[in-house]
Amino acid sequence: MYPPIEPYRHGFLDTGEGHQVYWELCGNPQGQPLIFLHGGPGAGCSPQHRQLFDPERYHILLFDQRGCGRSKPTASLENNTTPQLISDMERLRAEILQVDQYVVFGGSWGSTLALAYAQAHPNRVKGLILRGIFTLRKEEVQWFYQSGASFIFPDEWEKYLAPIPAAEHDDLVSAYHRRLTGHDEAEQLRCAYAWAQWESNTISLLPTAAKALTLADRDAVLSFARIENHYFKHAGFMEEGQLLRDAHRLADIPTIIIQGRYDCCTPAKTAWELSKAMPHAAFHLIPNAGHAFNEPGILAALLDATDKFATL
Repeated sequence: MYPPIEPYRHGFLDTGEGHQVYWELCGNPQGQPLIFLHGGPGAGCSPQHRQLFDPERYHILLFDQRGCGRSKPTASLENNTTPQLISDMERLRAEILQVDQYVVFGGSWGSTLALAYAQAHPNRVKGLILRGIFTLRKEEVQWFYQSGASFIFPDEWEKYLAPIPAAEHDDLVSAYHRRLTGHDEAEQLRCAYAWAQWESNTISLLPTAAKALTLADRDAVLSFARIENHYFKHAGFMEEGQLLRDAHRLADIPTIIIQGRYDCCTPAKTAWELSKAMPHAAFHLIPNAGHAFNEPGILAALLDATDKFATL
């Protein structure tokens, strides 16, 4: 990765809807403008994400989506939908980066938001770099949060099931939603940790060690679990299958798709289908990787992609 860098400017975007969205600018103000879209939804940005881009050639805008990371209020679900995130991106483009077009980079849920934004505003996108493709169709959510991935991670699945009574196992997203939005704070926290730990321990092909989340992670865990579950409960605030259905709108946008072969979080089937819907896109199926952006094969492909698009 490129060396660590610090933002040269940062602040908050007042959405006028109860959210203060944290943003930061890094790199070269004269460089290729790019917006980074983090995953989750609800995960927030990290300093490592800045290192995916050559700071001499890119002008990088990173932001924490509504309710997560450094944005305020933490873990808020009110006025938190995909169309509203797209609106935030448009304001950040116009008011903070002050450009007509930029490269859009997104992984996992970030790929979902990138596709949704590009389909809403194709004339604003110079290029798309997408990783770990997720389009939030029902079958994709069902795979990871209802049954499919349990066949590969039965030990971790048992921990994920633990907070939910057996009578409610037929719809785990809804069962978690009731608890994550309930008034019992202890139960809310217990469910948030179980939800977050399930994903944390299943995203890499070969985890070096399962990282136990601690009380120090409380706000991050609550944001991640509550916001992610909120979006999944409401089908991403999109029509079923719309991102693949409308992918033809992006035919004029240079696109690179990067996908781990053994991604158990967002399986390769969706990336494959997207590559068929966008035949102009360069598609890289990484043979020795799961979902995480910093697995060696995926990281190498991401850095190659950002180097290619630096002079787009």
